[in-house]
Amino acid sequence: MDENKKSEGQLNIRRRMMVQGGPALLAAAAGMAAMTKNAQAAESGPFPAHKRWKLVFVNHVTTNPFFVPTQYGIQDACAYFGCDYQWTGSENAVVGEMVNSMDAAIASQADAIAIAIVDPKAFNAPTAAALQAGIPVFSYNADAPADSGNKRLAYIGQDLYKSGYEMGQKIVELVGSGHVALFIATPGQLNLQPRIDGAAAAIKASGKPITYDEIASGATIDVELPKIKAYYLGHQDVKGLFAVDAGSTQSICQVMQEFNLADKGIHGGGFDLVPRTLQSIHKGILSFAIDQQPYLQGFYTVMEMVMYLVSGGLVGPANINTGLKFVTKETVDPYLNTATRYEGNSSTQQIVPRTGPIAS
Repeated sequence: MDENKKSEGQLNIRRRMMVQGGPALLAAAAGMAAMTKNAQAAESGPFPAHKRWKLVFVNHVTTNPFFVPTQYGIQDACAYFGCDYQWTGSENAVVGEMVNSMDAAIASQADAIAIAIVDPKAFNAPTAAALQAGIPVFSYNADAPADSGNKRLAYIGQDLYKSGYEMGQKIVELVGSGHVALFIATPGQLNLQPRIDGAAAAIKASGKPITYDEIASGATIDVELPKIKAYYLGHQDVKGLFAVDAGSTQSICQVMQEFNLADKGIHGGGFDLVPRTLQSIHKGILSFAIDQQPYLQGFYTVMEMVMYLVSGGLVGPANINTGLKFVTKETVDPYLNTATRYEGNSSTQQIVPRTGPIAS
């Protein structure tokens, strides 16, 4: 593995987490170098001795705290299976930078590539080039539409349209009637657009007297927060503020708290479990957030890569849905009371005990 690239990626994660993630995420980042060192020294797991496969993950927001548990999942799977990995791509969803990273992975003869396909066409040519060179390509977190022509072998991540549709059904349940806002960081981006499409479809299908605006909020918190605040100040009759990305959801929390919107009967909700969002759910400020289990998006992708490599391609890749979980005031406490690698707020390797009945 290119140690310079690995170190640069770790520093970028630390920098972003100091701004957005708070002390818990900073502590998680501090343990990353040690965990990677352990992965390099790991045995090859259940298989006969083999080369240390180099797996390249190309990401659209490499320093976003959301992907800290994804990287822990990658590290843990690499330690088990005896692999090295590189985390690369773009900090700000610049597709050209991602394509360049994918091209570099092909040129360096990576053993497998994972790509977050956030653009419907841009990754078709590099995917085809990688496959032609004998390098398997998997998508994670975001996938190409069925009619895009992309030939990636499998997708590992949430069913994005379905998750948006279920959010839309939750909006209908909470609001009943009136006007709501649906915020999306980057319209058209394939990890987000299917969600807002699904939410809009569910609202329409309900037949309820609910109208909505779809608003582009921006790719970073410093842009999203003032835009969402300005929208509310200009639409104070709104019945709900909802988002399909982590940054916009966190910004909704801040606006809801500043103007005491929950006390006024206004609902808020969105995606992903960053610390501010979890605290807002606990306090009753936000009605819900949807967990897409980012740790599994890393671990399962490595698992599929390795199974393809170890079997010479005989074990066929399969799409894996990493799931959808609504986190509400009734279910949020375990997320706040337990710090784990699986949620990205601790670097500690641990078995997390639980007791009592399992909610259905």
